[in-house]
Amino acid sequence: MNVKSTFDDDVATTSTLLKRTPKSWPIPNSLITHGPAHIIAVVNQKGGVGKTTTTINLGASLAELGRRVLLVDFDPQGALSVGLGVNAHELRQEETVYQVLMDSHADIEKVILKTSIPGMDLLPANKDLAGAEVTLVNEMAREFFLKRRLASVSDYYDVILIDCQPTLGLLTLNALTAAHGVIVPLQCEFFALRGFAQLQENLERVRMSLNPTLELVGILATMYDKKTLHSREVLARILEAFPDKVFETVIAQTVRFPETTVAGEPITTYANSSGGAASYRRLAREFIAIGGSK
Repeated sequence: MNVKSTFDDDVATTSTLLKRTPKSWPIPNSLITHGPAHIIAVVNQKGGVGKTTTTINLGASLAELGRRVLLVDFDPQGALSVGLGVNAHELRQEETVYQVLMDSHADIEKVILKTSIPGMDLLPANKDLAGAEVTLVNEMAREFFLKRRLASVSDYYDVILIDCQPTLGLLTLNALTAAHGVIVPLQCEFFALRGFAQLQENLERVRMSLNPTLELVGILATMYDKKTLHSREVLARILEAFPDKVFETVIAQTVRFPETTVAGEPITTYANSSGGAASYRRLAREFIAIGGSK
């Protein structure tokens, strides 16, 4: 691990905006044993806010810290799979999360793929997953399918991150029912705040009817441009509205993130010493420190 990129003082934080001294999140202790996994759904009903980027790079950063991580691509667009170098459109149906979800006898371990990051695996998806939403409509207890399938591998992993599609359909409901917690990437622009209010209402409905223990782990400010007044004002409003639910670590805009998608790898390996890599490494330490994972 590059020490400079791990303790980069230039990483954007909410404390800097508030003229406070940023916290120093420690490197967590190594794990002697692994599992059961803490399952986190990465959710926002708005697209293009950094859900997939966060899932990939938070997962890679947690793996660097010795955590066993499983990433679940739960969006028929397959962006998470593509972002890790998998040609999702060439995968057969039985090689994707669709088969795991719809066939109770499917062996999930045969579908899980190793990634280039030691300790981080992938459950891939492609457009076939869209068919699952149609099929699930007629199933009993249709919101619990993913939870049941993940149970067979939960004891092996420390963290399972689910990259959700930008709608609150049956797939996202499955993810929220399976999850212990939620991370909400929130773009630093004014319309994002309006969308989050609706997401809050939907999360509360899920708690009341499907998953009473579901918690909001944190709101992650993304696509932040510290040079613009607009970004600073939006971040200030997010902090004012949700003072105890915003990650201190902020993900700033960088051209590196689109480049990593083309490269098919996390920013922590593609641009190891970059500010983006430092931000997600800091987020991983913060995530563990606040109880998102052991």
